[in-house]
Amino acid sequence: MRLIAHEFMTLDGVMQGPGGAEEDTSGGFRYGGWVAPAFDDTVGEVVTGWFARTDALLFGRVTYGMMAEYWPQVTDPDDPVAQRLNTAPKHVVSTTLSQADASWHGTESVIADDVVARIRALKDSGDGELQVHGSWQLLQTLIAEDLLDELRLIVFPTVVGPGKRLFHDVARPSGFDVTDVRVADSGAVAMTLTPAPFRTATYVVVDGKEVQVGE
Repeated sequence: MRLIAHEFMTLDGVMQGPGGAEEDTSGGFRYGGWVAPAFDDTVGEVVTGWFARTDALLFGRVTYGMMAEYWPQVTDPDDPVAQRLNTAPKHVVSTTLSQADASWHGTESVIADDVVARIRALKDSGDGELQVHGSWQLLQTLIAEDLLDELRLIVFPTVVGPGKRLFHDVARPSGFDVTDVRVADSGAVAMTLTPAPFRTATYVVVDGKEVQVGE
C-alpha cells in the first residue's frame, strides 16, 4: 500500500488545532480553528476527494481518539467522508490504548511496539492507499524513517506563530516534487508532493550523501 499523509498547514508550518479552539491546546496553543475563514467549497472538494481514495487508515493515539468520538455519530448514508471513515480498516499507534478499548468499527490493530517494522508490514500487505490524517507525533516518525510515499497538503493563508509544526526538528534535508496544485478562491493552496532528493545550486543529496551537481 502507498502511505500518504494528509495535513492542513499554516504559512508558517503549523498543523496544530486546525479545526477548533479546543481541538489541541497542548503547549498553551490558543489559536485553534484557523482553517475556518478559508475553508470554502474548493477546499471541501479536495478533502472529500482525499477520503474517496481511502483503502485503510493509520492514526496516532490523539487523532484516533478525536475521530472515534465524532465520526461514528455521523450516520447519514449520503455523507461520503463519514461512510469511508466509519467503514475503512483502521490501525492506531499507541502505547496507552488497548485493543479492547479501540472500539471504533473497523479498528484492526493497535501498534504499541516495533512501530516502524509494523508500518512497513502494513505497506506490504496490499494495494491502494494507507492514509494518515493529522497525527502529529506519528507523522514525525514517518518523516524521519522515510516511510511516506506522498504528502497531500492544504496550506492556509494565515500565520499563527508557535505550535506543532509539520516538519519538526528535521534531522536531514529532503526535497519534494510537486505533482498537483489547486488554488481555492479563499487563497488556500492544495498541493500533492512526492519525496525527491534535496537539491541546491551546487549539490544534491542522494542516499544521505552530498553529490556535486554535474558529477
